[in-house]
Amino acid sequence: MPAFAYRGRDARGGLVTGKLEGADTGAVADQLLAIGVTPVEISQAGGGGESAPDWWRKFSAPAITDVDVMLFSRQMYTLLKAGVPIMRALAGLQQSTANRSLGEVIGDLRASLDAGRELSAAMRSHPRVFSPFYVSVIRIGETTGDLDQSFNRMFEYMEFDKDIRDRIKAAVRYPVIVLVVISAAVAVVNFFVIPAFAKIFESQKVALPLLTRLLIGMSDFFINYWWAILAALVGVIAGALVYVGTEQGRYQWDRWKLRLPLAGSIILRATLARFARGMALAIRAGVPIVQAMSVVSEVVSNSHMSLRIRNMRDGIERGETVLRTSTAAGIFTPVVLEMISVGEETGELDDLMAEVADMYEREVDYEIKNLAATIEPILTVALGAMVLVLALGVLLPIWGIGNVMLKK
Repeated sequence: MPAFAYRGRDARGGLVTGKLEGADTGAVADQLLAIGVTPVEISQAGGGGESAPDWWRKFSAPAITDVDVMLFSRQMYTLLKAGVPIMRALAGLQQSTANRSLGEVIGDLRASLDAGRELSAAMRSHPRVFSPFYVSVIRIGETTGDLDQSFNRMFEYMEFDKDIRDRIKAAVRYPVIVLVVISAAVAVVNFFVIPAFAKIFESQKVALPLLTRLLIGMSDFFINYWWAILAALVGVIAGALVYVGTEQGRYQWDRWKLRLPLAGSIILRATLARFARGMALAIRAGVPIVQAMSVVSEVVSNSHMSLRIRNMRDGIERGETVLRTSTAAGIFTPVVLEMISVGEETGELDDLMAEVADMYEREVDYEIKNLAATIEPILTVALGAMVLVLALGVLLPIWGIGNVMLKK
C-alpha cells in the first residue's frame, strides 16, 4: 500500500506529523481519528518516501483570496442551516475545497474545536484570512446561537465589499490605460520620430522655430540621459512605497486619495458605503455600537477615515449621541445625518445605516457610469494638444525648407 505523510493535531491541539500506509487518504484519516489525531493535511509521500520540505510547501502554497473566504462563509451558512454539526461541516469543506491553503486553515480550525476552543478564538489565529470584523461577528453568533446567520451576514458583507472594490478598479482602469498609452507615445516620439526629423533639418541648414528647438532639445535630453530619468523614476517610486509603508505616510496617502480629482469622490463614497454596511451588519448581529465602530474602523481600508471613525467611537464613549459625533466627523451629508438622527431616535439605527449604505452605493454606481464620459473630453483635449505641438514643431521647419527651395 502507498505511504502518506500527514500533519494533524492531538487532543490538546499540539502539532503531530508522521507517515502511515493506507489505501487512500480517507483510510489514513480514519486511522488518525481512531488514535485521537485530527488530520490537517494528508499527502502521498514522494519518491524515496520523503514529502516536500516545509519551506517549499509554504513557498508554493496558493494564496487565500477574499472569494475563497466568501465561498467558505456561504457554504458554512448552508450546512449549519441544514442542521449539519459544525465539525462535520468543517470536515466536508476541508475535503472539498480546491485551495490547499484554505484546506489547511479549515483543518486547523477543526483541531482547535476538537481541543475545546471556540471557533472565533480559532479564527483569530489566522488574521490574514479572517479579519477582526469577521471574528467579532462570528463570536456574537456563537454567543447568541445564531452562528449560521453570522456566516450569511459575512458572506453578504464581503460580497458587497468586493463589488465596491471591483467598481473602483473599473473606474480607474480606463484613465490608467490611456495614460500608459500616452507615455508610450511620448517615448516613441522622443526616441525615434524627432531625431529622424532633426537630421533632415540639420542637413538643410534652415533656421528652426523655437517650438522645434524645444522639441529637439527635449528629445536629446531623453536620448542622452534616459538612464538618469529611469533611475530617478525608480527612486521616486521606491521612496514613495517606503514612505507609504510608514504609519504617517499611509495616513497622508489615504487622505490624498480622497481629494483626487474625479476619483476622490468615488473613493470617499465607496469607503462610507463600506462603513455604513459594516455598522448595519454589526448592530444587527448584536455587537455593541462602541465595539462595532472599533472593528469597522479596521476594515474600511483607509487610515484617514479610520481615524474619523475612531473619533466618533471616542465621542460615543464620552456619552455623546451618534448624531453629534457624526456631525463632528464632517464626512456625512445633511441627508445622511438626518437619517442617522431618525434611526437613533427610533432605535432602528441598523436599518437606517443599511439605507445609508444603499444610498452611497447608488451614488458610486452613478459616478462610475459617468466617469468615462467626464474623463473622455479631458483626455481628448490632452491628446489634441500633444498632437498639435508635435505637428507644429515638425511641420513649421518643413514649410521653411519648402520656401527656401522655391526661392532657389
